[in-house]
Amino acid sequence: MEKIKMTTPLVEMDGDEMTRILWKMIKDELLLPFVDLKTEYYDLGLEHRNATDDQVTVDAAEATKKYGVAVKCATITPNAARMEEYDLKQMWKSPNGTIRAILDGTVFRVPIIVKGIEPYVKNWKKPITVARHAYGDVYKAAEMRIPGPGKCELVFTGEDGTELRETIHDFKEGGVVQGMHNLESSIESFARSCFSYAVSQRQDLWFATKDTISKKYDHFFKDTFQEIYEKEYKEQFEKLGITYFYTLIDDAVARVIKSEGGYIWACKNYDGDVMSDLIATAFGSLAMMTSVLVSPHGYYEYEAAHGTVQRHYYKHLKGEETSTNSMATIFAWSGALRKRGELDQNPALTEFADKLEQASIATIENGKMTKDLALITTLPNPTVLSSGDFIKEIRKTLEELLNAV
Repeated sequence: MEKIKMTTPLVEMDGDEMTRILWKMIKDELLLPFVDLKTEYYDLGLEHRNATDDQVTVDAAEATKKYGVAVKCATITPNAARMEEYDLKQMWKSPNGTIRAILDGTVFRVPIIVKGIEPYVKNWKKPITVARHAYGDVYKAAEMRIPGPGKCELVFTGEDGTELRETIHDFKEGGVVQGMHNLESSIESFARSCFSYAVSQRQDLWFATKDTISKKYDHFFKDTFQEIYEKEYKEQFEKLGITYFYTLIDDAVARVIKSEGGYIWACKNYDGDVMSDLIATAFGSLAMMTSVLVSPHGYYEYEAAHGTVQRHYYKHLKGEETSTNSMATIFAWSGALRKRGELDQNPALTEFADKLEQASIATIENGKMTKDLALITTLPNPTVLSSGDFIKEIRKTLEELLNAV
């Protein structure tokens, strides 16, 4: 069959370790044979980020502004051990944090639902979408090690010289301190992205913080959401028969566990990071969670919600066989290709993305899967496939779907 044409490139951000290996397999087996793939390529592998003083991450984010749609492989956020392992110039910041700060917006994470992979929470019947604020909090924090007794303060100096001070703590011994921030514009974008997404999906929206303890920081989030809802979205919500619901984060966790799903759960940056992993795993596997950054400026960045699968990568380097689940990375590509097709009015590309997802799900539902899923499936006698064989099996199903047209 003739390859599907693309008119506008995707921004392609390559990554690290086992997901980088899967990235190439997916392109070679599931994309390049069928699509005349056009991408503007950026290598966000840790070694190249180090060589470019992390400029490549900034360049990739700016390219996303230019083209509108990006797809990103999982990347390493280095710690002290990684500093030594990769001989880094410095402990580079999270590339996801850098990209999200440049693009603004909200990360929406939705579990991939497959028959035979049942949620650990038995009353969950519908997907739970986690909407994660993509700016600030601990990801842009300043930190300090306190060496000994002394007074630590928050100090704001206005452009007019006005000074505000707030005592953090009178230290009687050593300790640590952290200063977080956020921006009115980013919080407003977060709120509007969540409300707009809820309208587009016709789903209820929950939002949760800890405003009873954080009476200024978290309370500002709560107030911003409520004001924007009342002024801009209340009428739309009521017409659609959907609701906006606010509660404390600890109450929200309890309600989520008791619910049947089918709504959007908006969380601040750190809460969303943690809760999206919890939701993904409780629905079956962390490798079965889609993730897309939606910017109010019209930019979209698709990625897997998991990390680089370090343990499998070390096995791969030793020549040992791995059985790594590539579903979330495949769905990152399909999501980006679908959005590219929608924006370019290219139905052939959009239909291919749909069929790629159908083929991936059908492969698992036919009993052919990676080890992580085989350990939890309710399907009888599943066939456990290696990383590469799983992708090749998806290709067979994909070819059947494409040839059936």
